[in-house]
Amino acid sequence: MASGLFALLDDVAAIAKVAAASLDDTAAAAAKASAKAAGVVIDDAAVTPRYLTGFAPARELPIVGKIALGSLRNKLIILLPAALLLSWLAPWAITPLLMAGGAFLCFEAAEKLWELVAPHAGGDDDAVGGTPEEIEKQMVGGAIRTDLILSGEIMAISLASVAEVPMVEQAVVLVIVGLGITAMVYGAVALIVKADDVGLRLATSGMGVVRVVGRALVAGMPPFLKFLAGLGTAAMLWVGGGIVVHGLEEYGVAEPGHSLHEWSHAAAAALPAAAGFIEWLVYAAGSGLVGLALGAAIVAVLHLVPRGKH
Repeated sequence: MASGLFALLDDVAAIAKVAAASLDDTAAAAAKASAKAAGVVIDDAAVTPRYLTGFAPARELPIVGKIALGSLRNKLIILLPAALLLSWLAPWAITPLLMAGGAFLCFEAAEKLWELVAPHAGGDDDAVGGTPEEIEKQMVGGAIRTDLILSGEIMAISLASVAEVPMVEQAVVLVIVGLGITAMVYGAVALIVKADDVGLRLATSGMGVVRVVGRALVAGMPPFLKFLAGLGTAAMLWVGGGIVVHGLEEYGVAEPGHSLHEWSHAAAAALPAAAGFIEWLVYAAGSGLVGLALGAAIVAVLHLVPRGKH
């Protein structure tokens, strides 16, 4: 009887170890997928605060909450089933769709850079009007529509990272990525949009160091938002360019991927103390240049090539 009980406990322990290993593998896959989507995540966090401009401070967090809920609906109700159906019915389509998404990221980043050189003339196509409630509804809707595009890119990148695992694990990874990234992005957005209010309160009601910190927050938020927007643009270029380069390699086109790998390995060997970071930095910079060239080409086709008169 005792031996049978110990054997049963051994079996339970073995099952627990297998389950733990499976959870570890799933968590690792989710972390890997989230890391590959980092560029889109940064851009998402950089884009969202502009939808809160002009609202009373008391409405900022509720609006962030509404956009976050809309983002979860985008990821879990719309995009997750679509991604799993794609993986099941047409897995061959994942790479070309991912490359198309990467090219779109490159285009968006290049378009932002082009806007710095040649701003659009004319009125604002996104202008809204009506009562405060109607304006809020319009802005939340616009933010959720923008999030649908960015979330689609995130889910596509994540799916490609776990394309070789069973569908159930794919679903679990996509759910983890969707929940985790949404919490991270909109938690960061909430902190960003309230930082100046906190700084103003500290600057007016605090004393000594507290007042200095408050003034620093108030003065530092505008340049920080500009830095975040610039970082988001750069991330779109290196992520989008890297996706396209990797896709070309999958289709047997060695360059520019081969050269980027060679250069990154050589740079890492030259600075072994920071080999991992240097290898990533060189490859990311090279991917960013590829992304910039691709995005600039798309912008040129759309904006610079003469069009016939209507």
